[in-house]
Amino acid sequence: MSDLYARHRNVLPDWLALYYEEPLEITHGEGRHVWDAAGNKYLDFFGGILTTMTAHALPEVAKAVSEQAGRINHSSTLYLNRPMVDLAERVAHISGIPDARVFFTTSGTEANDTALLLATTYRRSNTVLAMRNSYHGRSFSAVGITGNRGWSPTSLSPLQTLYVHGGVRGRGPFADLSDAEFVAACVEDLKDLLGHTRAPAALIAEPIQGVGGFTSPPDGLYAAFREVLDAHGILWIADEVQTGWGRTGEHFWGWQAHAQNGPPDIVTFAKGIGNGMSIGGVIARSEIMNCLDANSISTFGGTQVTMAAGLANLGYLLEHDLQGNSRRVGGLLIERLRGVAAHDPGVREVRGRGLMIGVELTRPGTDLADPDRASAVLEAARADGLLIGKGGGHSTSVLRIAPPLSLTVAEAEEGAAILESALRATQ
Repeated sequence: MSDLYARHRNVLPDWLALYYEEPLEITHGEGRHVWDAAGNKYLDFFGGILTTMTAHALPEVAKAVSEQAGRINHSSTLYLNRPMVDLAERVAHISGIPDARVFFTTSGTEANDTALLLATTYRRSNTVLAMRNSYHGRSFSAVGITGNRGWSPTSLSPLQTLYVHGGVRGRGPFADLSDAEFVAACVEDLKDLLGHTRAPAALIAEPIQGVGGFTSPPDGLYAAFREVLDAHGILWIADEVQTGWGRTGEHFWGWQAHAQNGPPDIVTFAKGIGNGMSIGGVIARSEIMNCLDANSISTFGGTQVTMAAGLANLGYLLEHDLQGNSRRVGGLLIERLRGVAAHDPGVREVRGRGLMIGVELTRPGTDLADPDRASAVLEAARADGLLIGKGGGHSTSVLRIAPPLSLTVAEAEEGAAILESALRATQ
């Protein structure tokens, strides 16, 4: 056991999860690669849980942070803050929400917490609809709406949460239906649910479930839900913490695959926008954002140095069309992995969009999750120089692949080859 690992175990919570039998200390990175304390180099296909969105040590972001830190790091929201206003204007413009207001937080958990505060206050209801297999953060309220048992340590909650079908296409009672039939069945389930409860404040949903194993419904499901929600005055919150900023390739926001009835009432974001800096936030129509009738501030949300990073990172992403790169390189990577999966009876499905790809592992000939093999694949991939993640609702048996959006074709092929070798070695 390393000295750092021993110190970690002595002073940090037991429930603070670590990957690998011999946990890894990452000391520095560049582009799509990172190095550990022993000097080993790895191709990074997880990006600090989809957070290093553009590249490690991106010069444009490093320069912006350094220059801002040389002036002032922080003043709180009690003072005018030019970088915060600048980034809020850009985010509001690209959100698609009319008359949008933006509130910055320090994490996706806090962003979802704020969205729940807004929705329940605006609607005067503490009932919330959430998706089965979902994950929305680790705070008390966010855990209370998380539909994934592995990440919800308590049933106590300030909210009454009702869980809806539809977030998982390939499992559950509607899995064998066609896409159109699946959507229709989920809509009928929603209607039936609403007939047995007081009017909820909102439906919160990830367009693609992150921790749940990169699973998603057919396009248009949330648009169909929206027709039902609107009839009851129920808000739609899109949790874009993992799907936002072009990661899915086809769209800038994940909700745009369900956009027939316009944008959500509220959008939450975090992770990739800061490229490693602590930025989260909420976008909402002004009437919703302004519904609070008490004072509020954020000590660290919108602090100048993180806003400078966000501005530089967003500018780089847009100027270099990383959404398009995600679509092109991600499409190639998905097809390459599907070719590998065709020869592996333990791979149930390769799914995803852009550079948000899940490889679900099951015991051959069954639908039973295989978390032991998933852990073994992580170890084998690391040994050959590739870092990936894992997740999944029934068990952590889905390999999660989410590299920085600047991934090259050559790097995608290199990573796929390592993953193919790791899968073969664990059959």
